Amino acid sequence: MRRKHIRDYRRKTPDELLDEIEQLKRGHWTIYIGSAPGVGKTYRMLQEAHDVKREGIDVVIGLIETHNRTETAALIKDLEVIPKRKIEYKGKVLEEMDVEAIIERKPDLVIVDELAHTNVPGSKNEKRHTDVEEILKEGINVMSAVNIQHFESVHDIVQHVTGVKVRERIPDRILDLASEVILIDVTPETLQKRLKEGKIYEQHKIQQALTHFFTKHNLAALRELALREVADDVDDRMERTNGLNGNHRPRGTNEKILVCVQHRKNAERLIRRGWRIASRLKADLFVLNVSRSTMEKISAGKRDQIKQWIRLSAQFGAEFIFKIANQRHISKTIAHVATEKSITQIVLGQSARSRWEEIRKGSIVNTIMRHTDGIDIHIVSDEKK
Repeated sequence: MRRKHIRDYRRKTPDELLDEIEQLKRGHWTIYIGSAPGVGKTYRMLQEAHDVKREGIDVVIGLIETHNRTETAALIKDLEVIPKRKIEYKGKVLEEMDVEAIIERKPDLVIVDELAHTNVPGSKNEKRHTDVEEILKEGINVMSAVNIQHFESVHDIVQHVTGVKVRERIPDRILDLASEVILIDVTPETLQKRLKEGKIYEQHKIQQALTHFFTKHNLAALRELALREVADDVDDRMERTNGLNGNHRPRGTNEKILVCVQHRKNAERLIRRGWRIASRLKADLFVLNVSRSTMEKISAGKRDQIKQWIRLSAQFGAEFIFKIANQRHISKTIAHVATEKSITQIVLGQSARSRWEEIRKGSIVNTIMRHTDGIDIHIVSDEKK
């Protein structure tokens, strides 16, 4: 007689159950991670703030640093900004984000920039990320941003690669607290172009930046570091999730990238982006198209587009997968394929769903997370800056 596999089961402790209840009460925390200043984290957050405001959602700015960037500053217009709190320090009056005012105002969503910032001595909390945690406990949703070099675990690596000692750092546990982690990724060439155009720093700082922090070598190294560190975070999530569920999957599983394409203009760009990620991580690459109809029933134009995706996938050594969703949600079909192929990272285009619907009812990202053991999600914007 075949022996049945009995899955290990461990009853959750009272503290673990209380932690889960507290998590349900907390606000939704979206963290945008970039490889360097100027990748577009703040710009993206402000775009989303306008999107949710147009839907009639109560959104405010808790704190935004424009760094005198014209395009970013323009996006603050027509958004409510919570006045900063004034703090006297060494004979000077300085300003910090007013956490108490945000909690009293109780918006649906608050935008908080520069997550690694250290507050002025005399503030209630030493670090801004602790301010955010306090806001989340009140059930307020938060969007915030940080660059990879500010995480504590990569401090020595960043200093070795760039020669720069990053003073403001945050603990890696912040990623565990996040509901959604989105990597904003651009090429070193694009960043240097933005820098030369004056979109990152003022004119008198550009040449120094190009010869120091913003060299192609540094930017490429930081970009790869961001990709790898977020992937390592996914491994940690997988290990914890599988341990609690009684499943045991070896740590350090080979990376496998899944690019999900729809019949939109950015499909080929997504495949190329997936290939760049896969090539850096020496990972297998898969390209998935989920359809509501069979290949025979879709239009000739869409069939031609799929053939082009197949040719491009073959060029990159990727396996192309065509799936029919039938009555199943597309996100669940993606999750099914991801589980079947042991995928560790998924590349998606920007969702066509409303941002507020994603926050309140669950995004495609969250649905995938719920139906898999832990996967890193890369969201690629449709809009080119």
